[in-house]
Amino acid sequence: MTTKLRAASFQDGAVTTTKIAADAITNAKIADGAVVANKLGIGQIGGRRNIIINGAMQVAQRSTSVTGLGADGSTYDTLDRFKNVVGSTAGRFTQTQTADGPSGFANCLKIDVTTADTSIAAGEYFILGQYLEGQDVQQLKKGTSDAEKVTVSFYVKGNASATYTLELEDSDNSRYNSQEFSVTTSWTRVTKTFVADTTGAFDDDNAASLRLNIWLHAGSNFTGGTHTDNVWHTTGNQRVGDNQTSIFDSTDRTFFITGVQLEVGSQATPFEHRSFGEELNLARRYYYQPDLALRMISMLLRPDNKRQFQHFFPVQMRADPTATTTYDADGSSATLTSPVVGKDQFRARTDALSTSNQDPRLTAFKMDAEL
Repeated sequence: MTTKLRAASFQDGAVTTTKIAADAITNAKIADGAVVANKLGIGQIGGRRNIIINGAMQVAQRSTSVTGLGADGSTYDTLDRFKNVVGSTAGRFTQTQTADGPSGFANCLKIDVTTADTSIAAGEYFILGQYLEGQDVQQLKKGTSDAEKVTVSFYVKGNASATYTLELEDSDNSRYNSQEFSVTTSWTRVTKTFVADTTGAFDDDNAASLRLNIWLHAGSNFTGGTHTDNVWHTTGNQRVGDNQTSIFDSTDRTFFITGVQLEVGSQATPFEHRSFGEELNLARRYYYQPDLALRMISMLLRPDNKRQFQHFFPVQMRADPTATTTYDADGSSATLTSPVVGKDQFRARTDALSTSNQDPRLTAFKMDAEL
């Protein structure tokens, strides 16, 4: 019996097909040895491309909604790892984790302006950002002759058309690179590739080295110079685009964002979805707030009725955290005393308890090691 092999030839023992069937990979682009995932149409390739944490806006340990934001300061208010950096504005807003994402995303971060500020002083600003540790961005090879391009992508929409500014900030060397991006009333994916920077290496430590900044409001201290997209520089008044919209120009303004990704290279690959558990533990390196039904473990019951409390964190935190703790003592709130706080655990003792309260419970337990 003769078996016919059509459209195939044998060479050195290998079968070389001349035609690949309907399930073949077509129109794939292979550049510099890398397979471009979105040209293949097969979803994400591999993991840990995305340096951003909680880019799909899944984790909100502190709160899912906070009103009255906009006072001066740098604060984490709702979605983990996304920081509100505000200065000198009278504008105010509500920030929420909202179930209104584009296809493939259950959640987004929403900013809803509640108080307008149409008289913009020189030093005003409002930045939504994420700070990254130096030891987590060494693969960018910044400050060397082999420095890599960086691509940032995200999904965004608003109540009306607007132009805002996306910036990479090298906080170790005070260097900036920014590009304008547009917002419409429909979800669109913004993709921006930033040129490599051969000047200024990132410190290899657990402090903030790279900041991803989304400028939503800015005064002339940041807009007064002539802006050029996608150039690394050190000039403060050229950081924000010439066409910048102020989100505080009307109480109708809204801003929605999700699917935030920062990766090495010039190609925006499909968003790297990670499990909720993975994102939660990545976020817990910076902030940890467990279930407040947590009971205090009696390590030692002394004659004075004090209890010892010890709690091990699920992951090692970035640094020794700042602790905020209270507990229910005989029906009223009290603070744990003599705390010992480390990257891995918290230890403290209660005040003396009456015999009627032998099962105290935490009413607050927050560990903050944010950048």
